[in-house]
Amino acid sequence: MTIAEAKLKERVKELTCLYEVTSIIVNSDYDQLETSFKAIVHCFKKAWQFEDITEVLLSVGEYHVKTEGFRSDMVNIRSDIKVFNKVDGQIVVGYPSEKYAVSDFLKEEKTLLDNISLAIGNLMERKQIHDSEVATRRQMERTDRLHILGEITAGIAHELNTPLANILGFAELLKEKVNKEENVRDLNKIMDNAIFSREIVKKLMFFACEMPQEMKPVLLKPVIESVLKLLAPSLREKKINLAASFSNDSMTLRADTVQLTQVMFNLIMNAVYYSPTNGNIDLNISEKEKVIRIRISDEGKGVAVENEDKIFEPFFTTKPIGEGSGLGLSVVHGIINSHKGSISYESNTPKGAIFTIDFPKL
Repeated sequence: MTIAEAKLKERVKELTCLYEVTSIIVNSDYDQLETSFKAIVHCFKKAWQFEDITEVLLSVGEYHVKTEGFRSDMVNIRSDIKVFNKVDGQIVVGYPSEKYAVSDFLKEEKTLLDNISLAIGNLMERKQIHDSEVATRRQMERTDRLHILGEITAGIAHELNTPLANILGFAELLKEKVNKEENVRDLNKIMDNAIFSREIVKKLMFFACEMPQEMKPVLLKPVIESVLKLLAPSLREKKINLAASFSNDSMTLRADTVQLTQVMFNLIMNAVYYSPTNGNIDLNISEKEKVIRIRISDEGKGVAVENEDKIFEPFFTTKPIGEGSGLGLSVVHGIINSHKGSISYESNTPKGAIFTIDFPKL
């Protein structure tokens, strides 16, 4: 084979590889990128001059794919993969160092490597944009769903208030007229259940932002310290270590003190409930440019992926029957929303939950 024929053969291999890799990228499923990267690595082996001993490593973001014989001590050429102008990985092509040198790689092979790195970087950029759009769409759908639920809930709460008040009022009147202890006991049960139902209605109205508020500047640290004192027995019972930190002791919000207390109590109580014995809870309050951020993280079991979109919906709970009404987080969401703030959930590492609240600064 002449030198010209050999060069032509190499160019054909390189162009074939570029075509195959481009086809793989165009048809990639964003949820199965590792499969695509494995196919790309396989294409690489066939494109290099000494394809029988070529080994490849492709590492980008969370993905790490390599051929079976790749070793870190191989003589190699590499190209960085940039995602939005930041290096996020690399492709490395290697030969056995005992027989080959860097000079054995062709200039055209380095050009091919750079072109494919650029194509993979573009793919990762499109994936990030796609993931961001999906997350935004889910957030909008959840907001719309919560808004509709809020309107329905407000109507139900108003409708239930009157009959509950009547049940409670007439039960109190009957209690004054009866003398038998067993009858009084039955009436007490009626009254207790009516009061319990009324409290649920109040929570529904909190979720729907129908409760009146007394908004005023509130110093945040004393409110949180008061909540922690209330929860001290629960923390001691499970031997939980709660670490609270404040970036500034004088952080102030415009808020309803009672509702702010309820938000903190519900979120920390949830963290205590799901935390294991001797677990750790981290409570961090910091001042950002435009918001005051409250971050509560625990080491519990966290929230299953399929339930993440439901956690702020009323009556949704993962607690056993009788241990939760499913209104705690929906009430928290309603209160924070009425304070023009936001709340978000993310999983903790290696396990647990993180709730982040942003309140607008005064």
